[in-house]
Amino acid sequence: MSDAPNRRPDRSERPEESGDPWKRLPSMAPAAPSAAAPTKPLRRPGGPPAGSPVGAPAASGAAGPGRGPGAASGSGVPARDPGAGRPAAPGRVPTPVGPAAAGPFPPGGRTVAPSPLDPGASLDPHGIHRTLREEFPLTYDPLLRAWVLSRYADVAAALTDERFTHGHRPGDPPCARAHVDVDVEALRAVTERTAYVLARRIAERSQADLVADFCHWLPAGTVAAAVGVPYRDMMRLVRGRAAGALAGECGGQIAVREKALASFLGNVLADPDLVVALRDAPAGLVARAWTESLRRDPPVQIAVRRTGAEVPVSGGVVPAGASVALLVGSAGRDPDRFREPDRFDPFRDDPGQLTYGAGFCPAVLLAGLEAEYALRALFTAMPRLRLADGFRPVFTGLITRAPRSLIVRPGG
Repeated sequence: MSDAPNRRPDRSERPEESGDPWKRLPSMAPAAPSAAAPTKPLRRPGGPPAGSPVGAPAASGAAGPGRGPGAASGSGVPARDPGAGRPAAPGRVPTPVGPAAAGPFPPGGRTVAPSPLDPGASLDPHGIHRTLREEFPLTYDPLLRAWVLSRYADVAAALTDERFTHGHRPGDPPCARAHVDVDVEALRAVTERTAYVLARRIAERSQADLVADFCHWLPAGTVAAAVGVPYRDMMRLVRGRAAGALAGECGGQIAVREKALASFLGNVLADPDLVVALRDAPAGLVARAWTESLRRDPPVQIAVRRTGAEVPVSGGVVPAGASVALLVGSAGRDPDRFREPDRFDPFRDDPGQLTYGAGFCPAVLLAGLEAEYALRALFTAMPRLRLADGFRPVFTGLITRAPRSLIVRPGG
């Protein structure tokens, strides 16, 4: 690491992201739906075919939308009924012409679902996510070449349901079983030391970019220190196999942790009252703020899975053998699961996040420790730290999402 002030890391030094299994999306070139897409009318779970009039009675004993197998909350908090107060909606279909126009489309709504890849989605995906949750809870997206799930109950279920395969999320049971002999106290010590070193490097500057000068280095530096790699070789570590000695399959999560940390610091620093509340807060409150940031602004917006069998979900049935895009960013702002979902509130009584599973994993552990010691180190080295005048964090990205810069005044 160079001591040169205000040095922005060369793009060639950025962590490789192509190896991250959360981001292995299919080609995004426009294409017709794959052969995996069903040719028969789309069915709501236990209900009539999509060609039947809206509101037609379902079969006796049928589950309502979102009540299919595995639709439990992934955070341990019971999910609210994802179909409550929402019109039944078919999957994505072409704009109807002629007699087809009389089909069961959402009253007053769209006839074609928006895509998470539509123009403008990088800067503001939330309007698209809202439309998908409310009107198209199950839709086929030709740009993603995948069926799209956007409601919390469906996304949370798909991340753990064994009928969805070919996925890896740090903290899920298969991941947790792969990690042994991890010294938690040693990781805590190296995380704390690395955070304080980085904070002191920028404390005397008049202005700094926390993304380039802090968030970019802390996740890699923590792993480097943990496995004994010198700081000068830290970025080589990100591309090499040394990280795997600690984190196994989760070695590629360094880039994800960088984005998650940038979002966390951006959310905290954007609220002066929250800065005061967290300045000397106990670890438990910092952990709540970290969880809230992962919910509201997850670093990974879209995760891809594949079905091994037909799966009933809100709005219909996902066919077997199909690619499914899970909108983690949309699920975290589902009002049927979270009150005031757009608000950043570490004190909320309905917390939850879907970025990480609940099991043990060094990547998950390090992410939480980095968030905690980032705040402690920054506020210790820079007690008057604040965002620069007129600067507000801008979150960007389609697949992964975070602020590209966090311009701060270390001296207040």
